[in-house]
Amino acid sequence: MLDYLASVGLRAENHRPYPRFDLSREAWAELVTTLAAKDDWSLLGLWADTAIVHMALRDEAAMTVGVVSLSCPEGRFPSVGGVRPGAIRLERTIQDLFGICAESLVDPRPWLDHDSWPIRLPLSADPPDPLGQPEPYPFLPVEGPGLHQIPVGPVHAGIIEPGHFRFTCNGETVVRLEQRLGYVHKGTEWLMAGRSIAEAGKLAARVSGDSTVAHSWAFAGAVEAAVGAPVPPRAVWLRALMAELERLANHLGDIGAICNDASFAFMLAECGLLREKVLRTADACFGHRLMMDRIVPGGVAVDLPAEGRDAILGLVRDIAVAFPPLVRIYDEKASLQDRTVGTGRVDGGLVNRFGAGGHVGRASGRGLDARLGPGYAPYDELEFSVPVFTEGDVNARVWVRIREVEASLSLVQQILDKLPDGPVHVPVVPMAGQGMTLVESFRGEIMTWVAVREDGIVTRCHPRDPSWFQWPLLEAAIEGNIVADFPLCNKSFNCSYSGHDL
Repeated sequence: MLDYLASVGLRAENHRPYPRFDLSREAWAELVTTLAAKDDWSLLGLWADTAIVHMALRDEAAMTVGVVSLSCPEGRFPSVGGVRPGAIRLERTIQDLFGICAESLVDPRPWLDHDSWPIRLPLSADPPDPLGQPEPYPFLPVEGPGLHQIPVGPVHAGIIEPGHFRFTCNGETVVRLEQRLGYVHKGTEWLMAGRSIAEAGKLAARVSGDSTVAHSWAFAGAVEAAVGAPVPPRAVWLRALMAELERLANHLGDIGAICNDASFAFMLAECGLLREKVLRTADACFGHRLMMDRIVPGGVAVDLPAEGRDAILGLVRDIAVAFPPLVRIYDEKASLQDRTVGTGRVDGGLVNRFGAGGHVGRASGRGLDARLGPGYAPYDELEFSVPVFTEGDVNARVWVRIREVEASLSLVQQILDKLPDGPVHVPVVPMAGQGMTLVESFRGEIMTWVAVREDGIVTRCHPRDPSWFQWPLLEAAIEGNIVADFPLCNKSFNCSYSGHDL
């Protein structure tokens, strides 16, 4: 892939660690055509910067990553969504934020813009005035005898973020689900622009609170790549320790919550207790239950205290004793299996087309993990395997989480055994540059791209949460299932509203 990109584009300077190539409009269109025949070239991200559109791709055979850029002086670019459907909502977002339109866009409706912002096209060079009379959002029509619609949300009964789900049903069977998200748009990318590295880092930590460690690591890694900043070895290992604790807490919580949506509250209670132990241990060791703002460019903000090692080892022992009996209960409970096995299937081909990772991808046969490919320290010195199932149903997504809990327990032990001594932070010396990083969160891989000015001001940052490529597949998962199984399917995905809506 990189040879091809080098042959059609001009390599840009100061973009690290992955190469970036500036393309002409003709070369971009040729690349889109080439992607139609390259199933192993997956989309990692698509974003804009004023009048420029960027796209990140990965060659899954060679496990190489490259970025291409296209200047759009006329505010248009050839659409990618026709050959990479994961790009469609990203193209709609670029249209909403920058006013740059993808030509022949499969779905040209607004996505994040609900006609409620004080300005339109907020990241464009010259934002226009808001619309005086906003048009209603054109949901897909109901067509066919015996069909009816059930609107759900955006406000839900539980303490969750808002999202609208419109079901078209034949009796109780769902024949189509249409989502509308963007209700918790915070303007994160707009807020990051013009901020110092430290200020932008705090915003990155709040892109999605349940992945605060992973998003902070992705931002820090992108900044460090952009300016060529070193990271002390001990800080690298502490980052991994925090990331695995975050993975443990979220997977334990999800396993219990999925079982609760299948009317088995016992698992929610027991897994909730284990999750709470992880959060309390994180608070005792790093001063924050979610470890927010603990990973910063240049290292980590706090060191592991002397008593922290024993506290975490005690946590690992407790979970290692309590978790296997819970797994047996899940696997042997007929009422649970009746609800989860065969429910909410997602085809492996569809997962590959959208480039979905994490538990959604691995449950449908797509076993990519950014920790291994392209890989980053210290995981190159750790032993673990990526669990992959092919059934693609709720049960498979539960089992991915179960196996990842087991792997994380082993990883935490290995990290503590190999944790080096030394400093945990070095100051970041400002330098102009662009950087991109992939970090594996509990939900899948996060891609963060950043541009830094020579005085240390972040001019542009784009954090792409894994949910962008997973939300659309939830529409496919519920098709052919009954309405009552939607909460179960939805929780088995557990996509982030906040991480998507930015």
